[in-house]
Amino acid sequence: MKQVTISLNSIDKVKSFVNDVTKFDTDFDLISGRYVIDAKSIMGIFSLDLSNPINLNIHNEENLDAILEVLKPYIV
Repeated sequence: MKQVTISLNSIDKVKSFVNDVTKFDTDFDLISGRYVIDAKSIMGIFSLDLSNPINLNIHNEENLDAILEVLKPYIV
């Protein structure tokens, strides 16, 4: 598992982020405080406080380089 910090501070960023992570057949969790949300759930993401950076757990070691390359625009 790999953890990175991302910023989703606009509606357009959230939409493009969900589109990007759904391309991968792996689990992604967003952690904000005590909440853990499936990163592929757009409704779940909007329930978080998006004004602060959020931790993203990537549950995949195989395609990690490809995943991080796609997520580069969101990583803080």
